[in-house]
Order: sequence, then C-alpha cells, then structure tokens
Amino acid sequence: MIVRIGFMPPAAPPDRDDLTALVLGLEREGFDSLWVSERPTGPTGDPVVTLTYAAALTTRIKLGPAVMALPGRPPALVAQELASLDRLSGGRLLPAFGLGVRHAGDQQAYGIRREDRAPMLDEALPLLRRFWAGEEVVHHGRFYGYDGVRIDPQPVKGGFDVWLGGASDAELRRTGRLSDGWLASFTTPAEGERGRLAVQRAAAEAGREVEEEHFGAVVPYRTGPLTPELEKRIMGAARRVHGPAAPDDVAPALDALEPHLKRLVEAGLSKFVLVPLGGRPADWDAELAAVRDAVLHLQTRR
Repeated sequence: MIVRIGFMPPAAPPDRDDLTALVLGLEREGFDSLWVSERPTGPTGDPVVTLTYAAALTTRIKLGPAVMALPGRPPALVAQELASLDRLSGGRLLPAFGLGVRHAGDQQAYGIRREDRAPMLDEALPLLRRFWAGEEVVHHGRFYGYDGVRIDPQPVKGGFDVWLGGASDAELRRTGRLSDGWLASFTTPAEGERGRLAVQRAAAEAGREVEEEHFGAVVPYRTGPLTPELEKRIMGAARRVHGPAAPDDVAPALDALEPHLKRLVEAGLSKFVLVPLGGRPADWDAELAAVRDAVLHLQTRR
C-alpha cells in the first residue's frame, strides 16, 4: 500500500509570512502535500487563493482543499478555476469536495438552503467531470442549466481523481457512487474501516470501483498536554462525525502518532493529512522537523 503524508495548518486568518514558512518547510522536509480547510464565515482564507499562493512558492508538493464545499458554487466556474490552478501548478492539484459545514452563516454565504446541499452536489460533480473532459455540456437539471457550454482550460491530465469527504451513511454511499476517493476526518481506525467498506459496497452497487489506494483521513495530533478544553474540542468534533470515541483514538499525541497511523493503514487507509491542534506553532521549522522525525519514514519511497 502506498502511504503518503500531507499536512494542513490549523484554521486561522491568512498570514503571508506564516504560510510561506509552512509551505517551504513542507517542500524541504519531504511531505507529500499541503491541504487547506474552508469556512467562509470562519477563521480561514479562501482555499483556491491560498493554494495558488502555495503553488507559486513550490515545485513538488501536491495541493488540495480538505474539503471544498461544492454546493453554492457554479460548476462551470469551479471547473475553470480549478483547472487553471492545476495548470499553473504543473498538474499538482488534488480536488476534494464536500457539502460544507452545517452552519447557518455558511449556507447564507453560499446562498443556498441546507436541504439543497446534497442534491446540488449530486448534480454538480458529474458536470465538473464533463467540463474537465472538454465536453460541450448540454444539461437541464434542478439547479443548473447549460446549452453547449465548454470551459477552457482543462486540467493537465485531462481530468482529476475527485475525492469526497463526509461520514454519514448517505455521504458514504454518495462517495462510492460518484467519487474516486474518500477523505475521512476525526476518525478512529474502526470507523475508518467501516467507512471504507461502506464506500466500496456503494461503488460495487453502482457498477464502479474506488481504488484501494484512494482512502485517507485528516488526522489531528497534539504536542502539548490533553487539557479539558482540548479534550472537549476533540470529542465534540468526533461525536459530530462518528459518535463517542476516546481522545487518543482520534487525535493522538505526537509521540503516539506513528502507531495511530499504522492502525489506520491496517484499516485500509493510506493517505493522511496531519493537522496540529492548539493553534499555529511558534516555529514551523521546528514543528515540521518533529513531525518528520515522528512519522515521515512511514511514507512509501518514491
């Protein structure tokens, strides 16, 4: 199984010097990829702008949103935006989509109703694939309509392996039916395996296959003590996604991160996005060196 380890900074307002230090450090230390989160009404920047800046600073690391909300974005414009970024980065973009956070402010920012999110994603994702293939799209659906619309440019490889997030039964079925990979979040090894099997069943029922190498997880870790505040945050996030779990089964300390990742690999997940809990580190060079020493040897050699 090919193991890859990427990194995502904690949610915070954009800071040029901070992002520059992180991105250059990831490239230097041998991490596989940079991922950024999205919350239009939260403390994060726009994912495409952030990844474009990172692309300009680097030549090797792959770039992805974890995850980008698709409902509320016009598919034709998303297709052009992401294909443009892919070409400017030399084919390094890894698109990953989701429904977006269940938050009234976010839904207002996207201009959608919560109950429309799932059917909008179901309709939009196949349209993205058609645009990226260079097709003149004719489509008349519930949310989108096109009469012979073609988008330029196309991605470097003529398309993308598109991943989806989410952990509910409906989201797992959609992942198997529509996507090329699954990116879990705040998952235990047991829940990761359950989700992987559910995605594979849904794919088989739809007459398709999600490759075994296309299962991963956003993995939070901590470097300080497990304070009551941090435990509440970890358990709250895990409960919203999967239900009750022990903190170490979701967000281990850095010195326990290696066995945690090995358990996830045994569960069938092999692409990991590490995110530090507790805010921005004071020194990215020291932080990334510590993570490198702890787990980067688990990456399959290129």
